[in-house]
Amino acid sequence: MSAKEKKKLRQGFTTGTAAAAASKAALLYLLTRETPGFVEVDLLNGQSMQIPVDSVSVEDGQAEAVVIKDAGDDPDITHKARIGAKVCLIKEPGEVKITGGQGVGVVTKPGLEIPPGEPAINLGPRQMITQSVEQALAFCEGVLGVSVEIFVENGEELAKKTLNHRLGIEGGLSILGTTGLVKPLSHEAYIATIESALSVAKACGSNHVVLTTGRRTEKHAQAFFSELPEEAFIQIGDFFQMSMQGVAKNHFAQTTLAVFFGKALKMAQGIPHTHASKSSLTMDWLAGHVKEIVGDETLAQEIARANTARHAFGMVYPEHPKVLERVGEHMIRSASNFCDGKSRIRAIIFDFEGNIAFDSMEGSQTHE
Repeated sequence: MSAKEKKKLRQGFTTGTAAAAASKAALLYLLTRETPGFVEVDLLNGQSMQIPVDSVSVEDGQAEAVVIKDAGDDPDITHKARIGAKVCLIKEPGEVKITGGQGVGVVTKPGLEIPPGEPAINLGPRQMITQSVEQALAFCEGVLGVSVEIFVENGEELAKKTLNHRLGIEGGLSILGTTGLVKPLSHEAYIATIESALSVAKACGSNHVVLTTGRRTEKHAQAFFSELPEEAFIQIGDFFQMSMQGVAKNHFAQTTLAVFFGKALKMAQGIPHTHASKSSLTMDWLAGHVKEIVGDETLAQEIARANTARHAFGMVYPEHPKVLERVGEHMIRSASNFCDGKSRIRAIIFDFEGNIAFDSMEGSQTHE
């Protein structure tokens, strides 16, 4: 994608911004009985944004508003989610009480910025909700407080498609946002999830984390490390460098990288973000090591022309175990560099059936 095309991508707003907008809209409607089509929300980055309001209603002194979350051109599982707020006035002057309702998760594990037992509404969104409510209170002559209950329609079902359970967030979605905006292709939500997962693992007492790149490798790793707790397994996607920096920050004594061959090659080369866009570079690197280790020019040329990592893997395993050992050595070197040598690294490479083809603690494996 060109820089020009990226500029055309549309920014969205976070669940935290949606919750703040719904809170403000509900309170404005409660105080004025005027239906707001849009509300202006002050973001955490100093900007403001006009947020459309989907619906408002009032009954028995409690107003409710719903905002449809818009992730722009970086849609995630919460895109188009209906995020709402129920508000009512309370006697405590100037106080804004924020609670979580239906579809908002509850924190059950330590390590997150919100303590266990509290609704999973992060500090940034809480600040935005409070500020939005205080702005709406300017329409009220008396000095009153406000109770705000945030809810997400179908939030419990949506949460099943996230990693919230792994983070110890149960019963619904998290209300998140560090700036209030969703930047297209920034992957901010995924990066934040990795950082939170590392923090939770440490807070739960883990000294050994197993980093995988997706659900399949995680499943294989969990079968191998069955003694480790669930929170010790962290899916890092393509974020190799950032994850290893997180390992250093949390002072994990041991880190295991458990991946398929394609990601192993990217990690071995020290590629910070292991997306599939560098496949030709990957195969050239592998071909050079095959030529050095095996001494077969023809094989090296065939590997350089391989279309996929699976294709190349079949050429070197199980016939040439020293090649996998070389890849594993470089994986460990790259990971150690990214974490400044602050964690002991173990490298595991799975074959495409989920068997261990290489383990740096054991060497290359063969399976009859």
